[in-house]
Amino acid sequence: MLYKTLAKWLFISSIALFVTACVITQSNRDSMSKQEQANLYLQMGVRYLEMDMLKIAKGHLENAEDIDSGNASVQNILGVLHERLNESEEAAYHYQNAMRLDSDDASIKNNYGRFLCEQGDYKEGLELLKQALVMPLNNKKWFAYTNMGLCEAKYGEQAQAEYNFRQALRVNKNYAPSLFEMQKISYRAGKYMSARAFLERYLAVSKHNAQTLWYAVQTERALGNKQLTEEYRAKLFSLFPGSKEAQQLNTAVK
Repeated sequence: MLYKTLAKWLFISSIALFVTACVITQSNRDSMSKQEQANLYLQMGVRYLEMDMLKIAKGHLENAEDIDSGNASVQNILGVLHERLNESEEAAYHYQNAMRLDSDDASIKNNYGRFLCEQGDYKEGLELLKQALVMPLNNKKWFAYTNMGLCEAKYGEQAQAEYNFRQALRVNKNYAPSLFEMQKISYRAGKYMSARAFLERYLAVSKHNAQTLWYAVQTERALGNKQLTEEYRAKLFSLFPGSKEAQQLNTAVK
């Protein structure tokens, strides 16, 4: 676990160094085309977005838009940014711009389709995700499969959701979001050994969050493993004391 933590820290640090280098080279921007400048700001915006430094990411992405407002990728990532900022109207505006500029981009359809599902437009959202899935140049189909599954699960299509999560894992066996969804599905179906197995696979590629720990507690309790139940419970209270999952466990004990 310590190695994984350090590896992640080093990865983030390497991104920060790369971004710093990009900023320094801006002194040469007079020799760059407008498109090159916009793409550079876009790259920096994406990296800060990945690091959850949303304010800095927003500045870079807005610079990219000022230089090249007709860049579909810039509009797409601005949609993601505003979605992260819980600014739904702004997110929709940028996703729609991205679709208008390049309706054949699988990433744009995937992001906008997922967004529409989360906003309650199940039919149109799912249709866009299906379109993204079958696009010939889409080499990351697990994103669309997973987003389709999330959309279907939200609207009660549990069997179809499970099918799509399994399809996502068929093309990318290590995709953490689908592994987590299968952990939940297995637990709810009473398949506790399967839930444990999906958690183990999840932890091989990602780290615990409050939800994975809550399901881990419930799973080990159902399996009668008191030691692991208490270990997961303690970890949940230690790492995520203010989470609703910790509060639920605390209430259950009382």
